[in-house]
Order: sequence, then C-alpha cells, then structure tokens
Amino acid sequence: MSLCKDFGKDKVIFATKEDHSTPSTVQLAPTEPAPGLILESGDINWNCPCLGGMATGPCGVEFRDAFSCFHYSQESPKGSDCFDAFKTMQECFSKYPTVYNKSGDDENDDLDEVLNVSSPTDNNIDSVDQIDEPKEIEQKTQQSSKEISAK
Repeated sequence: MSLCKDFGKDKVIFATKEDHSTPSTVQLAPTEPAPGLILESGDINWNCPCLGGMATGPCGVEFRDAFSCFHYSQESPKGSDCFDAFKTMQECFSKYPTVYNKSGDDENDDLDEVLNVSSPTDNNIDSVDQIDEPKEIEQKTQQSSKEISAK
C-alpha cells in the first residue's frame, strides 16, 4: 500500500513493490499535432517557433503588419500590394542592426563567395530583365555545388 505526503506545493508518493506489480491503467489523452505557421482557420500562428521571435522583437508590429499583408494579399503577384509595409519593416530593421544582423558582417558573404554569386549592381546590370531566370539560377547553383563537392 502506498503512502502519500504533502510538502507545500509538492506531493510525495511512496510506492511499494506491490503497487508496481500490476500494469498502469492510466490513459493519456491523444496529443494534437503542434500547429504550424498557418492555423486550420487560415490565420497566422504568431507563436510558431519558425518565426524565430520576429513577431515579438523590437520590430514585431512592423513584421506582423508586413507578413499579414503578404499572407492575406489577393494581388497578383502575391504581396505586390505590400511594398509600403515591407519598406516600413525594413526601416525598422535598420534601426536595430544587432538584433537583425546588419552589423556590417554578412553571414552570407562566405556562401556568396563559394557560389560566385554577385548582386545585379556588381555586374553592371541595368534592368531586372537582364537577371537570370530562376531555372538558370538553380542550374548554376547545382553546377557550383558539384564543383565544390568535387574539390
């Protein structure tokens, strides 16, 4: 027979060998899968860890406004009506360089160097029309990856 004692907020149960001789009859409720970024209702789950705290940081309001605008956008292409919201968010990000990693050392510099990627301005490209199509970019990236793995 087990013995129970309360110690303030804690309850200590001393179990005997006989208490453990039979299998437990406790049944746990089935767990629901954790919601992702978009809830079943179609709303945004601002508590999703995938957002990495962006919704609650110093620019959380601006981030939520821009992200909501994009998510609920009916324009084609999607989000094309959200330029002002994203511009406001970017301006806020620039006020907090240590939080949003704009301290001068870009983590992507090494990756860009390995993949020989440069910005359109580095190549003296005058218009967006001269930029490679996504399929061409993907092919170049795959080629670069093969060259890197060959080394």
